[in-house]
Amino acid sequence: MPDVMPLTPLTSPLDATVRPPGSKSITNRALICAALAPGTSTLTGALFADDTQAMMGAVTALGAGINQDPDNRTLTVAGIDPSTATTAGLIDARQSGTTSRFILPAAALLNARTIVDGTPQLRARPFGPILDALREVGAQIEELGEPGYLPAAVHGPLHGGNVPVSGHISSQFLSGLLMAAPLMRDGLSVTLTSPLVSVPYVEMTKAVMIAFGAQVTDLNVAAGAYTPTTYAIEPDASAASYFLGAAAVAGGRITIDGLGTASLQGDVAFADILERMGATVTRTPTSLTVTSAGHLHGVDVNMADISDTAQTLAAVAVYADSPTRVQGIGFIRGKETNRVAAVVTELRRAGIDATEDEDGFTINPGTPRPTRFATYEDHRMAMSLSLLGLRTPGIEIENPTCVAKTYPTYFTDLAALT
Repeated sequence: MPDVMPLTPLTSPLDATVRPPGSKSITNRALICAALAPGTSTLTGALFADDTQAMMGAVTALGAGINQDPDNRTLTVAGIDPSTATTAGLIDARQSGTTSRFILPAAALLNARTIVDGTPQLRARPFGPILDALREVGAQIEELGEPGYLPAAVHGPLHGGNVPVSGHISSQFLSGLLMAAPLMRDGLSVTLTSPLVSVPYVEMTKAVMIAFGAQVTDLNVAAGAYTPTTYAIEPDASAASYFLGAAAVAGGRITIDGLGTASLQGDVAFADILERMGATVTRTPTSLTVTSAGHLHGVDVNMADISDTAQTLAAVAVYADSPTRVQGIGFIRGKETNRVAAVVTELRRAGIDATEDEDGFTINPGTPRPTRFATYEDHRMAMSLSLLGLRTPGIEIENPTCVAKTYPTYFTDLAALT
């Protein structure tokens, strides 16, 4: 892939059916549950990308065995018994927030010292709440760098019990604790000390855990064990947002195969926002279709529960006929980059009147000028801003390889639409 990706505007309305790769969020949750289930599990439809490879490496370091079949998008996982497993090594979570925040509690189940670390970008992301919660349930924690950040060493086992958890920074902290909870001596009961963001991701976590035999009620998990299983992973709804957004921006029809009203992923609600903007949305249990003439209206929307699609909406909003305000996403300033500031900065670079708000951003519609967009080593910056290139000439994306974090073939699949 080149260092800079030039994009060519479409010359005719879209008419395509797309099946994005497997959900990163579900793949990484299923990998944790399968790794903690003694026996062999099979994951079909799995995502093969940097973030999931990071998780594969992490659970392998815990002692799980993984057979990868990328051609068939299948993983075979030989799980461990945490009560007898030992590790004393280093887990490199790379740039993956889900891997690091899920593997810390899993590693803390073991009666051994394990260090979790990652890239400088990951080291800049907060971990204090999950480290504090792990101490509450019995973990020995050594913060080896700046307090509240990676690298950190954990040592178990965990007794579990009642634990307070902050919900407003990242739902990944809570999901990581829940997935380790069946293997805690006393199970786990979580009390939220602040409102939970990204609620659908926690519901997804619970659904995957239940599929592997865990007993979960609300935020209470019974002590017990995971059961090996065969688990089918649906396509990634965050990735689907770019193609649904493409239909809204460029006009025409895009159908997402494999995602619909039966999806576990909250990000399918991005289609609801496009519908409010004037697109037509057709839903079945296993598909979503967006049809648009390219005439869009601005919206005022809270995206706290589907924040991974906020940048996609920012790109779509450029072509609306009135301003769009996105609220409830202040916490995404702590993602791979400050996503609120980054998307505003880049749209301004293109001549768009965008403002950074306390809890989100406001995008005023306009005509973008030819622009080379910076991506801040953030895959979602690259994929969302690419939508402008479907309608506006002269759009280029720097460092397009950053999409390998979750969607290595994104630009190939985008080009196939034309």
